[in-house]
Amino acid sequence: MKNLSAELVGIVEAAEANLRHVTEEESRMPILPGGWSRKQLLGHLIDSASNNHQRFVRAALQDSLEFPGYDQDGWQNMQGVQEVPWETVLALWANYNRYLAHIITQLPTAKLDVPCRIGSSQPVTLRFLAVDYMSHLVHHLEQIGFRTVSAAR
Repeated sequence: MKNLSAELVGIVEAAEANLRHVTEEESRMPILPGGWSRKQLLGHLIDSASNNHQRFVRAALQDSLEFPGYDQDGWQNMQGVQEVPWETVLALWANYNRYLAHIITQLPTAKLDVPCRIGSSQPVTLRFLAVDYMSHLVHHLEQIGFRTVSAAR
């Protein structure tokens, strides 16, 4: 988990430096016609950080985890991330992920195989959730236009 944590910090720091060059106007424009903007994708990644923060901590404290699914469109619509300044969204995303990297280093080895069920999905392990979190993050950063190489994928 320490390697995963270090990789997360490295990716976040590189992406944050790159994304600081995105203007407010650019952050609001859809990446693909009819799709989400960079700001909305980063908001989605904040949702992912928030949900996984809860999953990681709860799974580490229990013998199994049952957690609700994620309604990505509902969360986008309710939060109105397009109305938040790009700098605020970027700073929250970067700092939340630095904190998650710390949490990942705190996950007890004995708890990494705790079964976790998210919504109606088949159970996976806490270890899988942590690795999958990185893959999800990298996937969306690549959609935004940031290219990275991640061992987690």
